[in-house]
Amino acid sequence: MDYFIIVVTTLAGLYFHAWLYLRIRRWGDRDLALSMAGDDPLKRTFMLQQLERARALKIKRGDLANWLKDAAQQYTPEASSTETSA
Repeated sequence: MDYFIIVVTTLAGLYFHAWLYLRIRRWGDRDLALSMAGDDPLKRTFMLQQLERARALKIKRGDLANWLKDAAQQYTPEASSTETSA
């Protein structure tokens, strides 16, 4: 019974640490995207969409900052407002 308790608590701890690690990485990626958007709410929405697109395209974490920077430079308020109203 002692070994069972040790195994269960160890696995639960490992699962929790993995979950927390992934959650912190997601928060960091989200903060990176939002920091490139500034105070413009439309650009913030655009950058969050680009972050989701980067995840779908499986952009490597090391390349994510440059990829998001390129996406931020392609942002135009006119294109964003027509996308949201369509």
